[in-house]
Amino acid sequence: MKPEKQLIVGLGSALVDILIHASEDFLARLDAPKGGMVLVEKSRLDEILSQTAAQNIIVPGGSACNTAVGVAQLGGKARFVGKYCPDDLGDFFETELIRHGVEPMLFQCSSPTGRVLSIITPDAQRTMFTYLGASAEMKPAEMRVSCFQNAGIVHIEGYLLFNPDLLLAALQAARQAGALISLDLASYTVVETAKKLLPEIIREYVNILIANEDESLAYTGISNEPQALSLLAENVDLAVLKLGKRGSLIAQGGRIITIAPQGSGPAVDTTGAGDLWASGFLFGLAQGLPLEDCGALASACGFEVCQVVGATIPPEGWGRIRDLLGEIKKSD
Repeated sequence: MKPEKQLIVGLGSALVDILIHASEDFLARLDAPKGGMVLVEKSRLDEILSQTAAQNIIVPGGSACNTAVGVAQLGGKARFVGKYCPDDLGDFFETELIRHGVEPMLFQCSSPTGRVLSIITPDAQRTMFTYLGASAEMKPAEMRVSCFQNAGIVHIEGYLLFNPDLLLAALQAARQAGALISLDLASYTVVETAKKLLPEIIREYVNILIANEDESLAYTGISNEPQALSLLAENVDLAVLKLGKRGSLIAQGGRIITIAPQGSGPAVDTTGAGDLWASGFLFGLAQGLPLEDCGALASACGFEVCQVVGATIPPEGWGRIRDLLGEIKKSD
């Protein structure tokens, strides 16, 4: 399933990640679903930060943005479409995109650039508090075919399900541009909110559907993994069920491929694990690699990002991933 073109376009929220480590007790006091994502006002985010003295790390973020950066670091062509404010955080966001080899297509507005507070507990799980800011002001009319021009794959983060009109406009424009459409379900809380809308969108527009265990359970209601994957795959060309440290499953045309995990060792932080998994997988598809190799590359990207805090794989991690890619290309 090789797309006609190699450019991968990520569409989603332009966000800056603020990462802190905190105890289980601290997270419990915030009354948020562990491992999920809740939308908050900027004042709430600031209030949470004021309650901890933990040192924070600031990096560019947003699910689709992380995926686009990963694609570029693998040597692929990547573009990110989103909305920001040209404030300090916004300038930082755009500069980092360019530095990592991603073409920015950013709409501007006066609302502050969005940000996510990711609280990392000792088990390496992350719970997110998201202030969408400028990214919430993307308009359906801005989703023009030109945003996705020359794209082989358009990768859309599931968080856009909170804005159905925007999502539908983007899906229609991506389809008109002739691209395959990849949808990452993003979070079980998103799936629960959009349960009625999702089946129609998937049936009409989606070619590649990506979910983790929690998202799959929220969507299908089935814990049996092969059965759940079969339901995920019903109306798409490819469906993926990510199983964390156990690897992943890929379904195509009634066939299920088991992908073993890459690497060994405990996770430091799971922020961006699914996003970078998608980087490896979609890059592999764009390069025409067999699905088994796409999965192996995806698994390596997911593993490496879990060895650091945040969604940015360091150079030595990318070196190991590129070594694997070289071995894959030799064997093919």
